[in-house]
Amino acid sequence: MLNEQTIKSALQTVKYPGYSRDIVSFGLVKQISVANGAVSLQIEITNPEVAPGLKSECERALKSVPGVNSVFVEIKMPGGAAPAAAGSSAWAQQSRIPGIKRIVAIASGKGGVGKSTASVNLACALRHIGAEVGLLDCDIYGPSIPLMMGIKQRPTISPSEKLVPPSNHGIRLMSMGFLLDGDTPVIWRGPMIVKTIQQFIHAVEWGDLDYLLVDLPPGTGDAQLTLCQTVPLDGGVIVTTPQEASLGVVRKGIAMFEKVNVPILGLIENMSFFTTPQGDRVEIFGHGGGKAEAQRQKIPFLGEVPIFTEIREGGDNGLPVVVSAPESGAAKPFLQMAEALRQGCVTGK
Repeated sequence: MLNEQTIKSALQTVKYPGYSRDIVSFGLVKQISVANGAVSLQIEITNPEVAPGLKSECERALKSVPGVNSVFVEIKMPGGAAPAAAGSSAWAQQSRIPGIKRIVAIASGKGGVGKSTASVNLACALRHIGAEVGLLDCDIYGPSIPLMMGIKQRPTISPSEKLVPPSNHGIRLMSMGFLLDGDTPVIWRGPMIVKTIQQFIHAVEWGDLDYLLVDLPPGTGDAQLTLCQTVPLDGGVIVTTPQEASLGVVRKGIAMFEKVNVPILGLIENMSFFTTPQGDRVEIFGHGGGKAEAQRQKIPFLGEVPIFTEIREGGDNGLPVVVSAPESGAAKPFLQMAEALRQGCVTGK
């Protein structure tokens, strides 16, 4: 049936020039009208140089839809408006990082769900399947990536006066933890957090990466907003545990990504269950809540991670289980999720 949703689905194959995201997820499509096989479409952009090519691609995509007889695409460029990809002037400062193909944020609504554990093991899993990967720790107040990746050295300074990220397990890393002495706390207000995250993105020599994973702090505050305003994200991954107390807050994280036009690449259910030495399965936090929520939200479910002692030990010892035992049952979920994430980034779903 030819309707607005059918047209949107077709337009999701049209990427904004220079980006891996489609024009629908960027929020560029403002009006769609369908009547008797005729489709009218209004798109708002701020860069006139991309208008001809974008219009041509939209026409091509829509004319391939069964039942479409004619297509009219109107390109609008409101004077002084912000980039339509964001819908707000705050996003006017967005710019891609040279050499980085995709940036994916790992988020959670609340703390304690294993988001950093997922970030570390996903990064190592992507490296294991052949990708060049960086991992940015945006949890300024409670950085845990240095411990979990087994590295505690300060970044060096390049001749161009940029930070050179240290690396371990084949992953390039940046974290506030590299710049602190011991257990020194970070006692900053919001503006300092904003400035630091911007520097971690643009004042670091990341080099050529297939993926930069960004481990966000819990919630929907300064760090999340700064990241979305500073660099175009290719997608977000949500981490949750099965119980309703976690899922209720996760919905806020999903809503946050939707409001800033970041496509959600999938949801991970962590701590799904525990298997005793006798082989009994114990669902400590319940089970299946993550998958059910993904279905309700109509987003991909990347999989579930059972409770394994090896995963916890790997994080404490700085040797992620995907690195120390990639063939183990504890590492398998992360490798499967990495492959699903790679496919999701390629297809844009």
